[in-house]
Amino acid sequence: MTDSWIAPLLLPWFERQGRKDLPWQLQRDPAGYRVWLSEIMLQQTQVATVIPYFERFLARFPDFGALASANLDEVLSLWAGLGYYARARNLHACARQVMDIHDGSLPHDLDQLMLLPGIGRSTAGAILSLAFDRNAVILDGNVKRVLCRAFRVPGWSGNAAVQKKLWSLAQQQTPEVDCAKYNQAMMDLGATLCGRSKPDCQRCPLQQNCEAYAHNEQGLYPQSRPKKQRPERHTWMLVHRFGNEVLLQKRPPTGIWGGLWSLPELDSLEGLSDWQLDNLGVAVDLADLESNRLRHQFSHFDLFISTVTIDMPQPFSKLACVYESDTFICLPLERLAEYGMPAPVARLLADMGQ
Repeated sequence: MTDSWIAPLLLPWFERQGRKDLPWQLQRDPAGYRVWLSEIMLQQTQVATVIPYFERFLARFPDFGALASANLDEVLSLWAGLGYYARARNLHACARQVMDIHDGSLPHDLDQLMLLPGIGRSTAGAILSLAFDRNAVILDGNVKRVLCRAFRVPGWSGNAAVQKKLWSLAQQQTPEVDCAKYNQAMMDLGATLCGRSKPDCQRCPLQQNCEAYAHNEQGLYPQSRPKKQRPERHTWMLVHRFGNEVLLQKRPPTGIWGGLWSLPELDSLEGLSDWQLDNLGVAVDLADLESNRLRHQFSHFDLFISTVTIDMPQPFSKLACVYESDTFICLPLERLAEYGMPAPVARLLADMGQ
């Protein structure tokens, strides 16, 4: 690490304006659990959204041991609505490895941290600096934005060459003294004054040396991802209903909404009759079905969900798929919140219960 021009300007601002009362900052944690949990939740998610999830998670799983011993379904249910569910699965797997391999505390080594599920280079650096006060470099989305503007770094930040340049700048600018404060200050600056739109340059402590500001090009950096046609996907979801109960099916452990409880899905209704007989042993009259359609946006594509409601002629408890399999369950509408499920499915079923 070399001398940083950013640090002398940024650290005094952080002492005056930085965020020091976030829930994961209020208590020192020798195991690194609170910082680790917050950093995983903050990946691609804003602080205001994360705080209530963090507090609920911490109340239920106060340490690595509690999280490692929990059932994945319970972890996913508390995560539901936060999105990017691979983070929750990695969180659970990581807690178990920390208990099995590292005696209940995160390692103080960059390479060992990066071997744990869900921890990349920047997250590992944040854990080392913020939890253990070690010298380490970070490069999250907020830091990328500050560096792109301060040094007018051209190109999309997801490009490998641009990533390499940004890591080099981050390494160059990170000071050996007050590393934890510097890293937190960079994240705070990117999240507040140097936000995506309408950066508040007049209050920014880096204004005097910021190249984008000097050229009046703040709005051009960081450069956007090259545009391409936003893909669309389509699926049919089956709402099987008997009284106030609905049938849920557990999704595969990987992929979209991996491990969550959801509604059974089909690519089209052409296979509905066969699916009904194969899985439920109950025929269905396609002419009597009610259908609806909704759209759910992911980061990289739009999912169009067509739903069809099927009133069952007999209780779910009489179906072999329910009492002989662990991939189907029937639940009263009032108990759905106990199970982790995709946000659009939860909203759809909540509307049914009103």
